[in-house]
Amino acid sequence: MQHVQDVPSEESPSRDFEPSQDVERADLPVTEASEQEPAEQTDEAPEARPEPKKPANPDLETLPEGADISKLDPEARQELKSLPKAQAEDVGQHLAAAGMLIDEDPELALKHARIARGKASRVAIVREAAGLAAYHAGEWAEALSDLRAVRRMTGSNAHIAVMADCERALGRPERALDLAKEVGTDVSPATAVELRIVAAGARRDMGQLDAAVVALQGPDLDPKRRDPWSARLFYAYADNLEAAGRNDEAIRWFLNAAQVDDEEETDAAERAVELGAALQ
Repeated sequence: MQHVQDVPSEESPSRDFEPSQDVERADLPVTEASEQEPAEQTDEAPEARPEPKKPANPDLETLPEGADISKLDPEARQELKSLPKAQAEDVGQHLAAAGMLIDEDPELALKHARIARGKASRVAIVREAAGLAAYHAGEWAEALSDLRAVRRMTGSNAHIAVMADCERALGRPERALDLAKEVGTDVSPATAVELRIVAAGARRDMGQLDAAVVALQGPDLDPKRRDPWSARLFYAYADNLEAAGRNDEAIRWFLNAAQVDDEEETDAAERAVELGAALQ
C-alpha cells in the first residue's frame, strides 16, 4: 500500500491478556487422628476456575515481523502525530501490517486496516489505507465509503479512478462516468490516464464498444512514448480493440504494450501470441 515503505472497528484482538494464575488453597490444619472431627459434608461443587480467554481473531494475535510505525512514510507518520503517542504507535503497526500484506493476503491486510480505522477513523491516512485495502480485497462498497471520506477530509481527487472502478464493480457504470466527468482535468496525469481506462471499461460494460476505444485515444497513445503509464494504457487500448472485433490492431497494440512493459505488469506478449494464433 502506498504509505508503507518497501500500497485506503470490527474485531480487535486482546493482546494484553495474561491467563489467570491457579488459586492456591491453604492446607487444613492436621491434628492427631483421635482428635479429628469428621469433615462436614456439603453438596456444593468446588468453585470452577475461569477459562483463559481466547483472542477475538487468532489471525491478528500477532503482527507480521517488522510491522511498526517506522515502516510508514513520513507523510503518514506526520498525520498520526495528531493522536496520543501510544495510540499512534498501535495504529501505525496495523497500517504497516496492512501495507506489508496487501499483495500476498489482501483479506488479512483488510482486517488490520479495519482495526486501524476503528481506533482512528478521523485520520485521513487511516481511512485511505482502509479504502485501498478494501479495494484490493474486493470489498467495493466498503472501499468506496472510505475513499469518499478521504475525499471529503482532504479535498483531493487522488483516488477518484479507484472510486470510479468501485462503481463499475458495483454494477453502476453510469456513476463511474459521472465521476470522470465531475473532476475534469483537476487530476494528475497518471490519475487522468487511470480514469480514461476506467471510463473505457464503463463504456464497454454498457455495450458501447466503439466508444470504449475512443475513450482511450489521446496524444499519449503513441508507441514512441515511454510514460510510467504507457504499458497500462496500450494494454487497455489493445484489450478494447479486441472486444470491438479489431483484432489486427489489437495484436499490434498488445505488442506495443509488451515493448514498454519493463516491470512486467501485464501479459501483453502472451495476449498477442494467443490472439495471433486464434486468427490463423
